Amino acid sequence: MRRRLLIFLLINLLILILLLRSVSTLLSLLVEDAGADAIHRAEFSSPNSSLIEERPQIIPKIIHQTYKNETIPEVWVDAQQSCIYMHPDYEYILWTNEKSRDFIAAQYPWFLKTFDGYKYPIQRADSIRYFLLAHYGGTYIDLDDGCNRRLDPLLAYPAWVRRTVPTGISNDAMGSVPQHPFFLRVIELLQQYDQHWLLPYITVMYSTGPLFLSVIWKEYIKDYPSEMSRVRILMQDEYMKYSWSFFIHHTGNSWHGKDAYFIFWMGQHWIFLTFCGFLLAAVFGFCLFWTYGRIVLLGAQYRYRYTEVPSIISAPRLSSSPSRHARRLMPTLLRRISFQGDEATDTSCELGRRED
Repeated sequence: MRRRLLIFLLINLLILILLLRSVSTLLSLLVEDAGADAIHRAEFSSPNSSLIEERPQIIPKIIHQTYKNETIPEVWVDAQQSCIYMHPDYEYILWTNEKSRDFIAAQYPWFLKTFDGYKYPIQRADSIRYFLLAHYGGTYIDLDDGCNRRLDPLLAYPAWVRRTVPTGISNDAMGSVPQHPFFLRVIELLQQYDQHWLLPYITVMYSTGPLFLSVIWKEYIKDYPSEMSRVRILMQDEYMKYSWSFFIHHTGNSWHGKDAYFIFWMGQHWIFLTFCGFLLAAVFGFCLFWTYGRIVLLGAQYRYRYTEVPSIISAPRLSSSPSRHARRLMPTLLRRISFQGDEATDTSCELGRRED
């Protein structure tokens, strides 16, 4: 019995280790603060400062944005115009659905089948921005992100993305030089992560969205990249909180469905849900162990019930009856079950002895 219990525990431990290994990167994101690669305010001057940015600007002065057609919704026009107004010397490109597909077909035909096969339009909007940065370089900005100041200080870094809450990085504002190794790895792994999950929100987030980008980034920084291949992180204060922050945010999230709000609710109550998860896992483990014990018990009971016992009459001595010997060989859990049968056998032996 002890051997079987040990095997049962080892199998469950192995399953637990495999599960933890499969989500190890996601778990590690929970404790990643991105402090080692953070862009700090001290690295650039204030918006109204008379100091000239002296660092070389290596990211091209291009602003990429995407939408399904040329007609931008009124709610996002102000955000778009703020970036264009503040950067008259930048090249501005709006990538429509048609232009995006033509670009993929011409430059990356190996990805066209995956690009066309995405179930949700937002997946194409997500993936095209990675290809644009890897190919042309520049700065990508979502239509619901407006510019609060010039982006020149950010052009001094080979690549940058922004920190998001509660963990990881986002893909709504990014910058890169052409052919940066991080974005090359991102576009290389897009097909590998093209999988469908239970909810649309999770499918989008983990196939092309911020969660996908965060996982790739977490694996990427393990390689200790050089300074030129390093990805710098724009923290929340520098992104959008103060008058000196780079961006302002307008109402967006147009692709979110009811499942997204359910996920947000889960995020707000994650402590309670984590406790419930551990409780359910404990109950499931107990039920599994109880079922396993019952199966072993019934199997052993069946085996001992039909075991042939030597004749008691022919036994020369009664000091060690076969039933008692069998009882010593049985597991502890089965002794109580076989005890009543042993009493009946002992009684029979004593009656036969009196008759002699």
